[in-house]
Amino acid sequence: MVILGSLLRMGPSGWGQRFAPLMVTLLATLAANPAAADEYEVDLALQLANPVAALISVPLQLNYESDIGPIDEGDRWFLNVQPVVPFDLNPRWNLISRTILPVVSQQDIFPGAGSQTGLGDTVQSFFLSPKAPTAGGWIWGAGPVLLLPTGTDDLLTRDKGGAGPTVVFLKQANGWTRGVLANHLWSFAGSSNRDDVNASFVQPFLTYTTPTSLSYSLSSETTYDWDREEWAVPVNFSVSRVTRVGTQLLSVGGGVRYWVNDTANGPEGFGFRLNVTLLFPR
Repeated sequence: MVILGSLLRMGPSGWGQRFAPLMVTLLATLAANPAAADEYEVDLALQLANPVAALISVPLQLNYESDIGPIDEGDRWFLNVQPVVPFDLNPRWNLISRTILPVVSQQDIFPGAGSQTGLGDTVQSFFLSPKAPTAGGWIWGAGPVLLLPTGTDDLLTRDKGGAGPTVVFLKQANGWTRGVLANHLWSFAGSSNRDDVNASFVQPFLTYTTPTSLSYSLSSETTYDWDREEWAVPVNFSVSRVTRVGTQLLSVGGGVRYWVNDTANGPEGFGFRLNVTLLFPR
């Protein structure tokens, strides 16, 4: 709560000045020290590439986007706090809870908008997933996804409650992880003065994990708004590594994003992403 409170008091420039240099320095240090990792760290890196792994983790994902709005003058920082908690249901099944709570700081997203800092809307997913892969080696999970209107400012929320299905399929072999995660949200509650939500999300991903626990990832986080008939298609490339700070296991990484297709008022061009994931193996 102290960390969240500090973030809420920062503006966009403050986020960049405090987090970006620290993360870039740490990432450069890790990349310059390619010592072999133990098998346990490599296994953790492979589990992180699996959205329905039975691993408790708390990813902190800092993103920057620019050229937002009708005249491309807006920019946005947002920190996604994304705790992942598995529940052991029985010898055959796990239930995986995945939460995305954004802490947002943005400015000039349209003329006269000024700046806003606060919480955005929460996306909560639950995946029912078999503990063992299929005979063909596929890992999968399926369940509901919820949109919770937790935004603290009118320009940080859709002000709608929503729900829909979510599913993930992936396969891991020889250090490679390939798969796709998808969901669809329909709004069913909230302010009648705000636009309804009717949106699909598709995230294909490909990750290669090395014997030094470095992971190279290529993915997209494509959305389609069925009411506005708009595609948003960013492509992400990132590098991360599992390491230890004292006794704490964590993954540190970063990467770039390019918008192949953007919406009328959405971000354009390049952005970047920095990640720190706290790991709590059971």
